[in-house]
Amino acid sequence: MDDCIIIGAGPAGLTAAIYLARFYLKVRLFDCGTSRAALIPRTHNHAGYPDGITGTDLLDRMRRQAARFGAVREERRVTALAREDGHFRIETERESFAARSVLLATGVFNRHPPGMDDTLHDEALARGLLRYCPICDGYEVTDKRVGVIGTGDHGTREALFLRGYTADVTLVAPDVDHELDEECQAELAEAGIETHDGPCGEYRIEGDRLAVETADGWLQFDSVYPALGSHIRSELAVNLGAEATEEGCLTVDDHLETTVPGLFAAGDVVLGLDQISHAMGQAGVAATTIRNHLAQERPLRR
Repeated sequence: MDDCIIIGAGPAGLTAAIYLARFYLKVRLFDCGTSRAALIPRTHNHAGYPDGITGTDLLDRMRRQAARFGAVREERRVTALAREDGHFRIETERESFAARSVLLATGVFNRHPPGMDDTLHDEALARGLLRYCPICDGYEVTDKRVGVIGTGDHGTREALFLRGYTADVTLVAPDVDHELDEECQAELAEAGIETHDGPCGEYRIEGDRLAVETADGWLQFDSVYPALGSHIRSELAVNLGAEATEEGCLTVDDHLETTVPGLFAAGDVVLGLDQISHAMGQAGVAATTIRNHLAQERPLRR
């Protein structure tokens, strides 16, 4: 039986694996290869890398660090969690595993622009023509022409946030008409943000810009931000009985334990700032708490 199984191998899961392995615990890490961090062309927000670092390079460094201290990483997709006889049963597509504790670090999935082809999506993302996190990389679009695909309060908030970096911001409705109340319309107008109806659905790369088809014709942007929300991957915990917000973020205490004893969560699957630094900090707190809880059950001694 493992001391802890970590589900998800993004920055949160890998940080927890490094901590737990260095506590001399038996740690297994399941990675289904869908960490959102892998989609980052280059982050400049991560302290210690003044020239930035790609998401794939950061994850590779963290994987090697976790492996150096004995954390076992396996490419598996977890299908179900269960509690039995005081421990957890973790079901994967091929076999099941037992663990004294579980840390869920499954993150979220950003909803893609409607109708965008996967190949075009990945190329645009790699070139910085498509971006998902204005907190992460709004600085990179300073004084550039920026499009936001979204509407309503969420789209308005994202467009206004980006207005802090550039005067050239356009909000494009993903569907036929915008859903903007009077307050949103007034805020957008005051900020000088253009609005265009959709539907979006046709896209193409034209030189160094991403072109988006709208009701008013094709518009070109240096970068486009989809403000379409995300899917929070908390189903494994919720199906086990863990409480979550209406949106699906897991409810945790100050030490990142869910309402299911022994089941912890860290990173974007928990309500908070969706940032690598925040996820890593949560993982450090969760891992240390897991170690202390396990020590109460059975002394940890060399």
